[in-house]
Amino acid sequence: MTIETVPLSKPHNLVAEVARTLLYAVAIVMLVRAFLWQPFSIPSSSMAETLLPGDYVGVSKYAYGYSRFSLPGGLDLFSGRIWAAEPERGDVVVFKLPRDNATDYIKRVIGLPGDRIQIRHGVLHINGAPVKLEPLGEVDVEAANAPPLHGKRYRETLPGGRSYTILDKFEASAGDNTGEYVVPPGYCFVMGDNRDDSTDSRFAPQGSGGAFIADKDGVGFVPFDNLVGRADTIFFSADGSAGFLEVWNWPAAIRWDRLFGSIR
Repeated sequence: MTIETVPLSKPHNLVAEVARTLLYAVAIVMLVRAFLWQPFSIPSSSMAETLLPGDYVGVSKYAYGYSRFSLPGGLDLFSGRIWAAEPERGDVVVFKLPRDNATDYIKRVIGLPGDRIQIRHGVLHINGAPVKLEPLGEVDVEAANAPPLHGKRYRETLPGGRSYTILDKFEASAGDNTGEYVVPPGYCFVMGDNRDDSTDSRFAPQGSGGAFIADKDGVGFVPFDNLVGRADTIFFSADGSAGFLEVWNWPAAIRWDRLFGSIR
């Protein structure tokens, strides 16, 4: 009986194969991150309680097509947006702040081109009509490394039926009464779900004119080209109570009920 033998790989061949495999893996991850799906962390409470500090969200980069802001480093390879699709009212989007075209922001799309947006006594109005607002009681919203956020919760429903929870912390805050914003072609109007603690399209830098509330850190209307993608999933969440090296505290710090939750 003849036994077939297979020669062992030489050490240098084995190292080359491992290096090649790792290179392929890194290339695949980079391609996915560049064109399909990118992770982002939530640093602030402006989208509470939909998104909390310490949440990590997955963003679909192909949802609205691609602009230079969708590409790594903002590579200026083409103008405009290819395979473009308009966001829908209610989408939670990541975008580059128009003021510097570099800082990542995450907010909810409230108005589309041609919409008339106004906030009266804390109630959102779209095209002259108030949106449906259902009280959900008061709540203390957890915040990473900070005291809980106390406020009133409401279920807000946009035209078309998209609904989500908003948080109202104060009465008669700076953004609770505005003029009427008319969204221009090629732009959208965005707001944070934590209405009293969000710098969004209600605010714009001094001199922007119109109905904008002056704020040097303001957002204003967001060009469609500045959209990076749509936030779809919370894939990880931690409350900030455990340090990176405090492995024994990690299980208690993870918000298990938020893992792999869809973003509405």
